[in-house]
Amino acid sequence: MTVPASAVPSPDPQGIVTPQSPKRSLPAPPLERVPWAAVAVFVIVSFAAAWLVVLPLWLADGLANPLATLILPAMMLTPMLAVLVVTFVLKTPARGERLRSLGIWPLRPFARTIWLTVAAMYLPLVVIAATTFLAGALGFAQLDLTMAGFDALNRQQAAASGIDAALLPPAQVVFALQILLLPVGVLTGNALLALGEEVGWRGWLLPSLRPLGVWPSLLVSGAIWGLWHAPIILLGYNFGRADVVGVLLMVAGCVAWGVLFGWLRLRTGSVWPAVIGHASLNGLGQFIVFFLPLGASPDAALAGPLGVASWIVLAVVVAVLAACGQFRRRVLS
Repeated sequence: MTVPASAVPSPDPQGIVTPQSPKRSLPAPPLERVPWAAVAVFVIVSFAAAWLVVLPLWLADGLANPLATLILPAMMLTPMLAVLVVTFVLKTPARGERLRSLGIWPLRPFARTIWLTVAAMYLPLVVIAATTFLAGALGFAQLDLTMAGFDALNRQQAAASGIDAALLPPAQVVFALQILLLPVGVLTGNALLALGEEVGWRGWLLPSLRPLGVWPSLLVSGAIWGLWHAPIILLGYNFGRADVVGVLLMVAGCVAWGVLFGWLRLRTGSVWPAVIGHASLNGLGQFIVFFLPLGASPDAALAGPLGVASWIVLAVVVAVLAACGQFRRRVLS
């Protein structure tokens, strides 16, 4: 009688014989040590490529350069370039383990990965909505819950474009459509660009830093993610602060969101929940505009999706997850 391979016992690292089960094809196990040389190459390549891609903006007109609409998305692909370098040049991860180590395939455990991927699409919506209303409560932004300001702005822009404002739907309808069509926006464009980043930050870098411990790896990978944005932050992107303060604000925002996206990655062993969460965050960046009075322009460092109010909301979310034991080593991949 031929014995199936799945029934043949095999020793674990401690020498204890355990049966194998193909149904439990889990994500790649954590590394035993940090591949520091590969991490250094990854950081250097991703940062250098980002600066090189953004260089035309520095040479002429900054963010007002017409090429900015192409350059900013192109920058999001530079972490993927760094992954290709460390994967195929430094062989980290080794051939045969690449898709599993990067969290691309297989989707195991399947049910948890799918459900958390779906949740990741709407979790940024909840966080950003809470951020917006907290910013209003703390006085960081003046809000108009009737959306009259957005409606007036929309009609002004339509009139300037020669469109009959009477044909425009009410602001509440526009808002409802944006929420309903969120999956379309996430899956048809934002996800591809988010993958360019996430395959680097959460796909490769976070697991590579796991030997440092769960929290150090989450915080360090988030800080590197934030620093990588320096070429555009120093042009005034996101916060309107073209200085080190803007960079530090971005680092703080990326650490806060990076803990959440990192948890999604480690809880499932898959990069896809982080990709969808990142894509959703990018698609909801202007959420607060619906609730601003006409002419209002709150400080993004306080009220924006990467600002102080978001840090508070994300701290609460992470605290709840931690209280539920979601950051314990035994529940993470």
